[in-house]
Amino acid sequence: MTPPPLLVLGVRRSGTTLLRVMLDRHSELAIPDESYFIPQLADRHRGTIDVGEFADDLRRLPTLRDWDVPVDEVRARLRPGMRLGEAIAAVYETYAARHGKSRWGDKTPMYMQRLPMLERLFPDARFVHLVRDGRDAALSFLAMPKGIVTETWAHPRTATEFASEWRTEVEAAHRLGRNVGPRRYHELRYEELVAGPERELRRICDFAELAYEPPMLAYAPEVDVSSKPHQQSLKRPPTPGLRDWRTQLAPEDVAGFEDVAGDLLRRLGYEAGRRSTVSGALRAASYSARVGAWTAAGYALRRSPLWRRRHPPLA
Repeated sequence: MTPPPLLVLGVRRSGTTLLRVMLDRHSELAIPDESYFIPQLADRHRGTIDVGEFADDLRRLPTLRDWDVPVDEVRARLRPGMRLGEAIAAVYETYAARHGKSRWGDKTPMYMQRLPMLERLFPDARFVHLVRDGRDAALSFLAMPKGIVTETWAHPRTATEFASEWRTEVEAAHRLGRNVGPRRYHELRYEELVAGPERELRRICDFAELAYEPPMLAYAPEVDVSSKPHQQSLKRPPTPGLRDWRTQLAPEDVAGFEDVAGDLLRRLGYEAGRRSTVSGALRAASYSARVGAWTAAGYALRRSPLWRRRHPPLA
């Protein structure tokens, strides 16, 4: 029986890359860089796949080239009538096999906007949700250089706008956790991960039915961040206090964030001086509407002939 995939969830700048790097050092588990392609394939294919059509789409995805995953090797794992989730999993299985590993995972924060999709495609997946104080995540997000992330209609530009994303996505992960239950959903705090990384990794390994391996903590000398200016902290061991909203976030930004997400901060055990307000709830609702509009527009594009014209074959 194929072991279930391990999907790392978390709002952007919540420490999910740190967790991915540590988990990827496990001898049995391969978690590559962010994939981005699952929504594209999920929108373009339904139910079971046509092998030729599916493989043709794979040749148009730059991620496979970046991962050094030959489409022909993926195609060899496909079969007529295969479920879409199994076909997508074949991409990751090929990646894992090329790295000498038997199990795969994913870490793509963008998928926090499409969690029901993940649940539908991978009905046996285990989910690890990493939560970070949203005010520290906002600090980290707003400090990122321009051009690092794709800016959609809902792209946050202030701490208050980021609070809408943080609240919406954390609550979406909580709904997923209630749907799949504790056997398939594990939640931890970023602050606890960096304060006690071995303890938290042991808990994740128990949850994922993996044996803990000490090399998971010896990632810093091996990780390559030469092309990733926003990930330079990976060159050091887990370090508490890299961001501190108490001293680095302007008071008006703290107030704005808490107007949107103060109640959720408190429910998660973080201190918050303000409770959520009606205006904050309206901001979060507006964010959700913009994300929905962006998702609908993306779906329409991917279902149309324009998608292949915009994505010529790469291999």
